[in-house]
Amino acid sequence: MGMKKQVLALSLSVLIAGCAVKMDPLTAEQNLMFANEKLARATANQEPVTGSITLYDAMARALKYNLDTKVEIMEAALKIRNVELASYNMLPNLVAASGYAGRNDADSSTPSTRDTDILSSDLTFSWNILDFGLSYVRAKQAADEALIQQEMKRKIVNRVIEDVRTAYWRAVSYERLVGRMRGLEGRVSRALRDTKQLATGEESSPLVALTYERELIQVKREVEMLEGELKVAKSQLAALMNVEPGSNFSLALPKRRGTKLGLPNDLHGLFAIAASNRPEMREVAYRMRINDKEVDAAMLELLPNFNIYAGVNYDSNKFIAANDWISWGSKVSWNLLKLTSTPALMKKVDAQKAALDARALSVAMAVMTQVHISRVRYGHLQKSYSTASALSNVSHRLLTQVRSETAAQRTSEQILIREEMNTLLADAKLDMAYADLQNAYANVYASLGLDPFPAGLSTDAPVSTISAQLKDMWIERGEKGTLVVAGVK
Repeated sequence: MGMKKQVLALSLSVLIAGCAVKMDPLTAEQNLMFANEKLARATANQEPVTGSITLYDAMARALKYNLDTKVEIMEAALKIRNVELASYNMLPNLVAASGYAGRNDADSSTPSTRDTDILSSDLTFSWNILDFGLSYVRAKQAADEALIQQEMKRKIVNRVIEDVRTAYWRAVSYERLVGRMRGLEGRVSRALRDTKQLATGEESSPLVALTYERELIQVKREVEMLEGELKVAKSQLAALMNVEPGSNFSLALPKRRGTKLGLPNDLHGLFAIAASNRPEMREVAYRMRINDKEVDAAMLELLPNFNIYAGVNYDSNKFIAANDWISWGSKVSWNLLKLTSTPALMKKVDAQKAALDARALSVAMAVMTQVHISRVRYGHLQKSYSTASALSNVSHRLLTQVRSETAAQRTSEQILIREEMNTLLADAKLDMAYADLQNAYANVYASLGLDPFPAGLSTDAPVSTISAQLKDMWIERGEKGTLVVAGVK
C-alpha cells in the first residue's frame, strides 16, 4: 500500500508541474532581431529596377512582388494542401503498436498465469466504410474552399492592378510637371513682392494690384494642392511594386493614348458576363455547393457504421499456448441518437441555403449596379478628359499670345507669370483627368470580373516577359477595342 501511495503522489506532482505554464514575452533584442529580419526580407530577392519603368513594368512588378498578392497566393496554396490532407483521411488505417507491461511478484507462493515482464506488439489493418464516405464529402468541401481562395486571389489582383494604373499616371503627371513647378516658384515669389510694392505705391491702382495679387495666390494655392495629390503617387506606386520606400527610380513619360472599350452594347449581356465571372458571385456559388454537401454528410451519418479489420499479433508471455497469431473480424454499430439530431441539422442546412441564396441575390444586384456605374463613370470621365484637354489647349494658345505681348513690352511680367501658372494648372488637371479615365477604364473590366492579366501568365517569369505579355493583352483590349471572352464579340 505504501508503494501505491508513493506512485500516486509522484504522478500528481508531475501533473501539477506540467500544468504550471508561465508567460514568456519576447525580449527587446528578440523583437529587434525579428523586425530587422522581416525588413530585410520584405524587398529581398527581387530584380533590381533598371531604366525607366513603364506602366506594364509597374503592373508586372505588382503581380510578381506585391506582398498583398503574395499573401493571397500563399493562402491559396495552403488551401490546396488542406485538400491533399483531407484526401488522406479516406485511406484505410494501418496501425503498428508495441507495449511493455510489468508487475511486482506480490506472492511468490501463488502460481502465476503470466510473466512479470511482457512485451507485446501488433500490426492491424482496419477500414471504416462510414469514415471513408464522410472523409470523401469533407475532402470535396475542402476542394471548394480552395477554389474560393483562388477567387479571393483574383479579387485582390484586380484591385492591385487598378491601383497601379491610377498611381502610375499620377506619378507620371508629377514627373512631367515638377520641373515647371520648381521653375515658377521663384518667379511667383518675386511677382508677389512686386505686386505688394505696387499696391503701396502710386504707380498703379491699389485695387488692381490687390486683385492681381489675389488671383496669383489663388492659382498658386491650386497648384500646390494638386502637387500635394500628385507627389505621393510615386510613393504609392513604389509600395504597390514592393520597391523599398525612398528608392530612386524614374518613370517612362509616355504620350496620352485614347482608350476604347472592346465590349458589346448589350447591357444585359454584360450583366451575365459579370455574374458568371465576378469572384464574389463564384464564392457564393461554391459556398452553396459546400452547404449542399452537408446534406450528404448528414445522410451518411444515419447509416450503420461497418468496420473490418485484420492484423498480426505477438505476446511474449510464456504461459500462453501461441505467442504470435493472426486476427480478423468485422463490427457493425449504429448511433441511434443521430436519428434524433438529424431533423435539426437538416433545418440548419435549409436555413443556411436560404441565407446563401439571399446573399447571392444581393451580390447579383450589386454586380449589376457596379457594371452600370462603371460604364457611366467611364463615359463621364471621357467627357471630363475632353474638356480638360480643350482647357489645356486654349491655355497654351493664350500663353503664347501673352509671351508675345510681354516680349513687345505691351504687358507685364506679372501677367505672364499668372498665365504660365494657369497653363501649368490646366496641364496638371489634364493629367489628373487622364489618370482618373485610366482608372475608370480598368474598373469597367474589373466590374465584369475579367482578369487584368493574360491566361497562362506565370509570375515566375522575368519582369520583362510579364510586362510584354501584359502590354500585348491591354493593347489588344484597349487600343484595338477587342475582348477575348467566351460569348463576347
